Amino acid sequence: MTLDHVRPLGATGLLVSAISLGTSTLGDPAQPDGSPAPESVKLARTLLSAPYAVIDTSNNYAQGRSETALGQALAAYGLPAGRTIVSKTDADPETGRFDRDRVWRSFEETAARLGLERLPLLHLHDPYTITVEEAFARGGAVQGMIELREQGLAGAIGIAAGEIQLMTRYVTSGAFDVLLTHNRYTLVDRRAEELMTEAAARGMGIFNAAPFGGGLLAGRGTRYAYREASPELLDWVGRARELCHAYSIELAAAALHFSLRSPLIHSTVVGVGRPERITQLEELHRTTIPDDFWPALEALGTPPSTIDD
Repeated sequence: MTLDHVRPLGATGLLVSAISLGTSTLGDPAQPDGSPAPESVKLARTLLSAPYAVIDTSNNYAQGRSETALGQALAAYGLPAGRTIVSKTDADPETGRFDRDRVWRSFEETAARLGLERLPLLHLHDPYTITVEEAFARGGAVQGMIELREQGLAGAIGIAAGEIQLMTRYVTSGAFDVLLTHNRYTLVDRRAEELMTEAAARGMGIFNAAPFGGGLLAGRGTRYAYREASPELLDWVGRARELCHAYSIELAAAALHFSLRSPLIHSTVVGVGRPERITQLEELHRTTIPDDFWPALEALGTPPSTIDD
């Protein structure tokens, strides 16, 4: 497929399209031997040939099978022109250890699975098992990330997590090139706007992930950001859906374009778990949202998010 229009990701030199594809469920379910099923490799190939520049994965997605499936697809079919795979370092899944040595080990696991010697972007992912002070101490996780960048094994380094107060400390440290925030800049939660503004002022690249809040805003389920939605939130979403119907658009299209229209965001990360989702995503992307829809949405009032950090 023809690659969508690309733009620079901050000062990283990496080119991204308006949408990036997330792979948190790629590789599930596992085969009896623990490897990803053949269908996962087929999906990985579909993702790589989709019209979006960046595939986002992580060391711990599907217990490493996400990266393994992508690596098998790369080995069999190669990396199409203009496409990039970015990944994340993660804490030790058994001990929670997340220091300099674990960062290096995580990168080595990722590189082996993907069959790549270097990644253009590598995030420090969900550093919840350590304090910020531990992360920045000598021998800490941030030292490992900086070493990987200095040695050219990571072209740029990012911080990828959710909690706003935690993320603010990493962003304002000046150590990172990229911010990836999730579930906190959507139709029902705007709390990441100040964080993204801070990152933009520093020239950082900005990814906004999970514009559908894990499925609620795409019409799948009643959970938002890993938590069951309250009756008040479900009521607000119902009124937003009625408004969308009045404008002849889908709620999912409004949710996607809410992120796409922000001048702070370089790329919106959307998780894709089945091949047909690519076609559905393209249809949502092509949807035109009338200008007067957004003031009408604001008139619904502040939605009651499930997130309280």
